[in-house]
Amino acid sequence: MNSNQEILIRIAEALERISPNLDKKIDLNKSDGFVYEAHLKNIKPIIKISRIPINLLKGLENQKEILLKNTENFANGLPANNALLWGAKGTGKSSLVKSVHAEIIANSSNKIKLIEIHREDIINLPYLLSKLAEYVNYKFILLCDDLSFDAGENTYKSLKSVLDGGIEGKPNNIVFYATSNRRHLMPRDMIENERSSSINPSEATEEKVSLSDRFGLWIGFHNISQDVYLEIIDGYVNELGLKINKDSLKSKALEWSITRGARSGRVAWQFILQLAGELNKQINLN
Repeated sequence: MNSNQEILIRIAEALERISPNLDKKIDLNKSDGFVYEAHLKNIKPIIKISRIPINLLKGLENQKEILLKNTENFANGLPANNALLWGAKGTGKSSLVKSVHAEIIANSSNKIKLIEIHREDIINLPYLLSKLAEYVNYKFILLCDDLSFDAGENTYKSLKSVLDGGIEGKPNNIVFYATSNRRHLMPRDMIENERSSSINPSEATEEKVSLSDRFGLWIGFHNISQDVYLEIIDGYVNELGLKINKDSLKSKALEWSITRGARSGRVAWQFILQLAGELNKQINLN
């Protein structure tokens, strides 16, 4: 064995010590939120989850009610559905999941952890679920942000199997939430291409389109009105104590949305960051 091989072995052993994988017991008390690291088969604790207080998510009253009730049922050991949050970019889909999680853990004695799994790691879902199922004293919300599949991908079959539960059934201590810009998780042209080239078009596309049907809840998010956009801005300004004339605030906020070509919760937050910088104001929502 040469010196380079020895160095690589020592590095691998060091990584194993600081990042034990899920084949060994993980200390889940380190955080309320984790990120799944597929290459290490590990969940990494997040020191500070980036999220917004649920009361600042304006224009989402119906979506809040549906997801909060479903998550409350899950926390209380009642039946709960996997949920697909779909719609326009920047409308608060992932923000709502994180805010609902914060609301639940603040008002529940149950140990509920939020674990994010990246889209490209969906193929590892069966392994992750099998390991998390062993932690019977905890409940887990699995979040996959910006989930979608492109032509030629077969990883959606892993997700489909997990959502169906397979022969073992989905573990009772896990619920799966996904956000996507696509209601059916597949681009329309991919579905149309499959249909046009198939011997039996309806059967060829059924497997792909039906993936969304595996989610018990479909929660739609749509572009917001100018009034709701300004309401979101006002909520942030009041929460953060930003001192600015109301007329000036409205003018600046509308100009910002025009230059961005959109009105959304994300655009509103980006405006607040710009405004806080101009006012030399530190921001802390946690």
